[in-house]
Amino acid sequence: MSKRTIPPHRPAYPSPAGLITSVAPDGKPNIVTLAEVFNLSIARPVIVGIAIVKSRYSHELIAASGEFVVNFPTTRIVGAVDLCGTISGREVDKFAASGLTPIPAQLVKAPLIAECPLNLECRLLGIEETGDHDLFKGEVLAEHADEEILDEYGRIQVDKLDPLCYLFGEYWSIGVKRGWHGFTKSGE
Repeated sequence: MSKRTIPPHRPAYPSPAGLITSVAPDGKPNIVTLAEVFNLSIARPVIVGIAIVKSRYSHELIAASGEFVVNFPTTRIVGAVDLCGTISGREVDKFAASGLTPIPAQLVKAPLIAECPLNLECRLLGIEETGDHDLFKGEVLAEHADEEILDEYGRIQVDKLDPLCYLFGEYWSIGVKRGWHGFTKSGE
């Protein structure tokens, strides 16, 4: 099989589509759609990263407030996800325009999005310049999950998430479970 060299563009895939909420000093909430959402530390503390272009309104709000919420949407709201990534919160109330529902967070001022089954309340740990985006590191203070996606032990049932992914400029859902961490050593 032959290989061809192509220009790199979003080479790590898939990325979760994330709706990141923040709040202005006057209390007005905002949403930005990002595909640059990832784990940085998975325990003690749990830290997530988001990357935002410097010119974005959300960059300004998160840098000033020191907090944000990562909301993971489902495929059912792909239109709202796309809309929130194509208009500016400087001019438009994205909650009103998208029809999404803000609900109060427990520990930060930025709201959760009711239509997203998973929400992470984050305190900003730092900002690092990384090329055309800045990396925002956020400690996860609280994770919220819709009751209907949890099993009887409080674990997330992946088949009930209906997550939305971003691949090469397109929105996709994910398909079939092919294994789990450690399955090759379990003998199953």
